[in-house]
Amino acid sequence: MSRRGRKAVLPPAGHRTEPPLAPGGFVVTVTNKAGYGKAFDFTGLPVAGPVQCSLAAAFAAQSRGWTCHKTAASYWARIRVFAAFLSGLEDPPEDLDALTAATMRDWRERHIGTNTGRGTLTTVRLVLRRDPRLTTGPVAEELARRIPRPTPSKQPYGQAERDRVVLAAQRQFRAAWLRIGENTRLLNTWREGGDTEGSHEWKVGRILDHLARTGDVPLTVSPSGRVQATYYTLLGGRGVEMTWGRLFPTRGELTALAVLLTDRFGWNLSLYDRLPAPTAAPSAGGKASVTYQVQIEKHRAGGGRWFSTENITDSGADSPGRLITQALEVTAHARALANYLKPGTDFLMAAHAYQRNQQHRHLDRPAPLGPLAFGVSERMAQRWAHNHKLGGSPFQRARRTTVTDQGRPLQHTRGTHESVYVLPDRRVQRASREAFVAGALEAMEQARTVVFGGKVTDRPNPDHQQTATVDCQDEETSPWPAPEGGCAADFLLCLACPNAHVHPGHHPRLAHLHQQILSLRSVLDDDAFGDLWSAHLHRLQDLRGRIGPAAWSAALARVTDTDRNIVKLLANKDLAP
Repeated sequence: MSRRGRKAVLPPAGHRTEPPLAPGGFVVTVTNKAGYGKAFDFTGLPVAGPVQCSLAAAFAAQSRGWTCHKTAASYWARIRVFAAFLSGLEDPPEDLDALTAATMRDWRERHIGTNTGRGTLTTVRLVLRRDPRLTTGPVAEELARRIPRPTPSKQPYGQAERDRVVLAAQRQFRAAWLRIGENTRLLNTWREGGDTEGSHEWKVGRILDHLARTGDVPLTVSPSGRVQATYYTLLGGRGVEMTWGRLFPTRGELTALAVLLTDRFGWNLSLYDRLPAPTAAPSAGGKASVTYQVQIEKHRAGGGRWFSTENITDSGADSPGRLITQALEVTAHARALANYLKPGTDFLMAAHAYQRNQQHRHLDRPAPLGPLAFGVSERMAQRWAHNHKLGGSPFQRARRTTVTDQGRPLQHTRGTHESVYVLPDRRVQRASREAFVAGALEAMEQARTVVFGGKVTDRPNPDHQQTATVDCQDEETSPWPAPEGGCAADFLLCLACPNAHVHPGHHPRLAHLHQQILSLRSVLDDDAFGDLWSAHLHRLQDLRGRIGPAAWSAALARVTDTDRNIVKLLANKDLAP
């Protein structure tokens, strides 16, 4: 072999996936989701040739289904640790079938005491089990021993720490949002012919149009070879905010946006590399609200790439979806330019790089397009934290904080939620002591929350306000007040409110809603149904008992198309209050 270790292989024209194990049995190529291959050469390992070949074959078998080089590189690093261990033995094995249980016990004892070591043990075990000679016998039994989970090294933020991180991100992102918004208005006015030709605004608008189409303001090369903005005096300076930053966010500003998204929604850092721009879905909340559909990639669910959809509504300044609206506004020109340079490209997290001729070093991430770069790397996260004197990437801790505070799984299973996020959280451990004391009171409170909380009446009251489920007597005295006044509860929670009034005109819609929620039992697992629908179902069943089963069943014959449409939106969680 002419080269040891690992190397990147660019996909040729008409690329197709090659077999992972090359002829000869010593080089494994892992192809990522973008079609790039990375070769791992086992001839460089300090072990006998048959061991190299066997490890390569086991590595190749384990690698089938991998879609990123980062995973392969992590396995490779740990296989090298194992090979170094074997080479240091007094009598190194000639092949994997010469491994002994004593050797594997020694290997385990060296690594079981640390998080890094336990991760190495788990990875090497997965690879070795791919060798059919190690599936039975004393070595297989040693490999089958339980390896404790790594102890989480990151704790969620305390309130003061979280506030400091979020405030730093808000200040930086808001500055970008205001700057880009103001210059977008100037550009739109110029494009609509609203400026007097030759005026200062007209000249700036023409430069902004050039910037939007090319990714940079007009440039001039000075006699000394320095490249600078041609009209820097007109623009007010040579700096980023006065030139291309007028319409494009910097990578630091994009990182600040990612911090806010993780704090709000608990998203992983790796998600931002290929996060599609959210699309607006029909919303029943009126013109003042919009619901976005966000495609969330779950790297570890199933094999390869797997997506779920999150519906996020912008119904006002404090609603979760307002951040999505602002993110789309800040990245609008970057996304438009990316689509022009490569049609079909529409990643949300697009920023302007400081250098136009960027090298594509991280092949798991989207390739740069002209002056544009996509996603947020770990290095960007570290640099952002350093610039704001925060002492480390905020993403893991922010995600842990949000996931634990939400109290339900976000992009992971119930088991992962409890074992990885909730149980190691020192805040949860402290709070659990108080929870035992308050258990009886909590049970009584929960019993009250799963019954219909309002009043059943014979006729509507014209002074009451109609909602999607009930009539509201007074939203200003809601148990769930909104910061800006009024009620912050969703329409399903109206059934728990003492201000709710239900009359016969509501019966068809509520009976149909009851029927639809019952139908969800067959498509959701018990945990998901319990989290999302159990309380609503109990309230409707309590209401059915008050109205009477006969009247409830008869109401189903009076269900209208409007009732069906509203119930569909309620069932999809798409109806904003």
